[in-house]
Amino acid sequence: MRAAAVSITAAASAAATAGGDPAALHAVLVKTSSASRAAYNLLLSRYQPSLSLPLLSRLPFSPNAASLTSSLSSISSSSPSSAVPLLRRLLGMSPSLLADGPLSSLLRSMPPSLAPHVHALAFKIALSSSPFSASCLITLYSQSRCPDAAHHLFVEIPVAHRDTVSYSSTIVGLSQNGRFEESLCVFVGMRSNAVSSTMYALSGALRSAAGLAALEQTCGVHAHAVIVGLDQNVAVGTALVDAYGKAGVVDAAQNVFEELGGDRNLITWNAVMTAHAQQGDVEAVARLFHNMVEMGFVPDGLTFLALLTACSNAGAAREAEFWLEEMQSKYKVKPGLVHYTCVVGAMARVGRLEDAENIAHTMPLPCKPDAVVCRTLLTGCVVHRKVDMSGLMAQRLLEIDPNNDSAYVMLPNVYSAAGRTDEVADAWTAMRDRGVRKEGGRSWIEVRGQVHVFVANERRHEQLLDIYDNLNDLIKEVEKLGYKESEKGLQHHSERLALAYGLISGSVPSGKMLRIVKNLRICAHCHEFFKYASMVIERVIVVRDINRYHTIKQGTCSCRDYW
Repeated sequence: MRAAAVSITAAASAAATAGGDPAALHAVLVKTSSASRAAYNLLLSRYQPSLSLPLLSRLPFSPNAASLTSSLSSISSSSPSSAVPLLRRLLGMSPSLLADGPLSSLLRSMPPSLAPHVHALAFKIALSSSPFSASCLITLYSQSRCPDAAHHLFVEIPVAHRDTVSYSSTIVGLSQNGRFEESLCVFVGMRSNAVSSTMYALSGALRSAAGLAALEQTCGVHAHAVIVGLDQNVAVGTALVDAYGKAGVVDAAQNVFEELGGDRNLITWNAVMTAHAQQGDVEAVARLFHNMVEMGFVPDGLTFLALLTACSNAGAAREAEFWLEEMQSKYKVKPGLVHYTCVVGAMARVGRLEDAENIAHTMPLPCKPDAVVCRTLLTGCVVHRKVDMSGLMAQRLLEIDPNNDSAYVMLPNVYSAAGRTDEVADAWTAMRDRGVRKEGGRSWIEVRGQVHVFVANERRHEQLLDIYDNLNDLIKEVEKLGYKESEKGLQHHSERLALAYGLISGSVPSGKMLRIVKNLRICAHCHEFFKYASMVIERVIVVRDINRYHTIKQGTCSCRDYW
């Protein structure tokens, strides 16, 4: 005990004498002939790795894992590119020194592409299931877009050894790779095993809830954040704003934003603006923008993307042109392709198709029209019944993306509306000949914290008969109001089945909102059906499809029949 106290005192004294200069500290240690392990470990942590590693062989004592960890602690911030050469050198020096601490320090700086190789090394020296090393490997696999490997590695850690870091890295990694359900399952497991939550775990879980537009899951994570005292953390609060916004509950997003008060940062402002933008609320987004600037925040590209997204969703073409000019002339922010795409969308929405096309083809390099821009123009042509222009835009879209199914799906609709039946058949034939298949539609609805997924003509749900009975009854009721099915085979689309299940589940009382998420664009027939259904069931129906939110109430939709 006395020797340890002397060692700590020597380290503190030497550090105080040398200040923050590692060379000065080294000189003090050499001059005083100090053999303090603590002092030398402090020196190793201050030196660059290229200098600290040679020093390991000249220490006045045998180096141990703590010494090596100290020498590697600055790699991630000072010289991440040296991680691989250092690992090779260490394996040649003394592989036994690669304990959990040193290996973890190296893993944090490794290129993600080397994850399998480093995993093999960790397995060979029996550290692959150690919480520290495994957590770093999980992060590496996640960064290299290998979520299956990351999840499998987490599962291999004994339950009793899983700590906050391993849980957090897995939750975040799965979320970043779009494995939202798995991420939330790991979060639930963390809570079940009474492992302490971190802001990273909560933020990752909220990102997953946002990806699923799962309101009940968002509320549950929010409640847990309040219990553990992290609801006022700016990272968690920002994730809450984003999750509530993506669930379409803008009031809740706004409330969380206001509760953060002075802790809000630019990311938080962008998140709340985006929440309003998804609803096409141009006034709210512009008001928030001006408040943000008055408080001294400097807007970035995402800030203007929120403004332009609101304009696109609302069809506010003039406002979109204003903000595109404003971001360049006043705020010196260079617009990217996504910004121009929003302006094209705003113009196409109100029928200014020639202007929209001109914007698309005069964008400064490196921006050039991609599949999203062409699809945006094609949608405008279809909605405004510009038959010939639709064919041209579809051709351009297919030149960029020959397997884009949306061109083949939308063209028959506009040809059919124009009475050009031969061209309808030609479009479907071309799709078949090219071997292009329409992506399968899926819709899901959250009931009591569980997400139920449906496909067209669903055959697997445990309440299948009740769902179909309810939907058939609903179809009869909407037909009494004048709705007519224009094509066969539409009655059992996935979004209608999700609606029927929401009604029979009893989780949505009369007068409450029904919320459905769809992976594709809601078809025009189901959109019309939902408008009639909202009058029959006397509920607000919110559908989040791949393009936007549809808030359908008493026969009208917030999209104004353009999406």
